[in-house]
Amino acid sequence: MPKESSQSPRPAGVHRVVVIVDENSNPFELGCATEVFGLRRPETGRDLYAFGLCSPEPRTQMRDGFFTLTGVAGLEAADTADTLIVPNRPDVEVPRRRAVLDAVRRAHARGARLVGFCSGAFTLAEAGVLDGRRATAHWQWADSFRARFPSVRLEPDVLFVDDGDILTAAGSAAALDLGLHLVRRDHGAEVANAVSRRLVFAAHRDGGQRQFVERPVPDLPDESLAPVLAWAQERLDAPLTVSDLAERAAVSPATLHRRFRAQLGTTPLAWLTGERLALACRLLERGESRLELVARHSGLGTAANLRALMRRETGITPSAYRRRFGPEAV
Repeated sequence: MPKESSQSPRPAGVHRVVVIVDENSNPFELGCATEVFGLRRPETGRDLYAFGLCSPEPRTQMRDGFFTLTGVAGLEAADTADTLIVPNRPDVEVPRRRAVLDAVRRAHARGARLVGFCSGAFTLAEAGVLDGRRATAHWQWADSFRARFPSVRLEPDVLFVDDGDILTAAGSAAALDLGLHLVRRDHGAEVANAVSRRLVFAAHRDGGQRQFVERPVPDLPDESLAPVLAWAQERLDAPLTVSDLAERAAVSPATLHRRFRAQLGTTPLAWLTGERLALACRLLERGESRLELVARHSGLGTAANLRALMRRETGITPSAYRRRFGPEAV
């Protein structure tokens, strides 16, 4: 396989995502990165990313010898990345190669965005770019991480952490959550929803959700929240309450709360707010400039509440979001 085969073409102005693959890297997270950033999305009407892999060696044996990766570019490809995804491996106590750590440091120094999936936080911390920064890692390695990197502000009980130019995901499936979060951040909620539909994966799980969600064996076969979720999504502009959701599900508010925690890892109110904010983002992406109308149609009430939630969840104002992701955006 020629080396160029691991690199997708880079149309002018398209954000380039590069994944470093190292000895004993995990295949699943590599697959997540490829699925989210490496596939063409013709349904979006534009190229979202240019994508490539690189490795410090011509032949890289993946975790437990599952397979050997060949034909990818050398580490010099990391110097072309706008977003660099660093290696994650199960052998967290084994030091990373100096060449890999140097590539991470160079990327950070020139302002590239850095991403670590699962144990990738160890790579970032070992490179020294996480000192004084927020990060997460898989819960089973939290004690080891804290012991080795006490200057990092570890948040061990969340799905992912967005600390601006450095983002970390807690575990394997959370790599998809973080990947979709980046698509949403780069291209808006409408495009992220299109990608999530292709993945048949939840469009949005907030990064602050707990890593471990209890899933007890149900006593009855009809405890799925899907019907009440679909019902609520069609009525987001209405003054829905948790009591309304519970009444629709024919359970008490306390039982509904337990089911949301067990099945979604969040509360009914947090889910409802997140869905309303996602709808508000879609309205802004379609060019709606009247914030009071956006707030009313999405069920968020007032423009002031919309502004506060947008700033909290996206870091920018509704007007800035519309300029970035609306019809006039290039």
